[in-house]
Amino acid sequence: MGLSVLIKGGGDLGSGVAHVLSRVGMRVAISELAQPLVIRRPVSFASALYEGAIRVEGVTAVAVRDRGQVYAAWAAGQIPVMADPETSLLAVIQPQVLVDATLAKRPTGTRLDQAPLVIALGPGFVAGEHAHVVIETMRGHDLGRIITQGSAVPNTGVPGAIQGYTWERLLRAPCAGTFRQCAQIGDQVARGQAVAAVDGVPVQAEVAGVVRGLLWDGLPVSQGQKVGDIDPRGLRAYCFTISDKSRAIG
Repeated sequence: MGLSVLIKGGGDLGSGVAHVLSRVGMRVAISELAQPLVIRRPVSFASALYEGAIRVEGVTAVAVRDRGQVYAAWAAGQIPVMADPETSLLAVIQPQVLVDATLAKRPTGTRLDQAPLVIALGPGFVAGEHAHVVIETMRGHDLGRIITQGSAVPNTGVPGAIQGYTWERLLRAPCAGTFRQCAQIGDQVARGQAVAAVDGVPVQAEVAGVVRGLLWDGLPVSQGQKVGDIDPRGLRAYCFTISDKSRAIG
């Protein structure tokens, strides 16, 4: 029986980690918010909390409510995902490994004593203080590097460039309200096209490409919150497969 691993956060990067570890025989579980704010929904295991189950590149994750369902999912070769903002699964399954994949860019309460091995993804964590190791998440030469002393590259606040586009490829809420999608993930859109709306105010694409991610329909959002992204490369298949970045980090 493989190591048990609890991952905090089932977004695209946490799911890439979960996918890699599950495929090598580890028993992976995911703790998430009650209403996960994932954007890349087709490749985020957190989507199981909305759909009941999701399959990503041959690996299935299922929504669970208690310890018994966690172990039943493991027995079926699946990844259990629980609405668990307090990370109560730590005490329930006592994992050998804890991975903080919340990408909060600041300490989240993750501690060295929570598991024999504690791993944190990205900036905001110090190896030896918040986690035993930190994994670099910044694209470039050091992506995926294991850091045992110090921290990852500080957050620049600038999204990674795709074909030279950074801020332009993100979709943000123009106001506070309820999010509604007008397009579907995988759709080709033109610059200036309305992709979604918040309380009737349109969210327009600032660059042409394919809709790679959108927030779940009907969720409340705050002004300026990221609600989606456009991939200017325009390749629909990229919307439904794990990214190179997630695989490297995994």
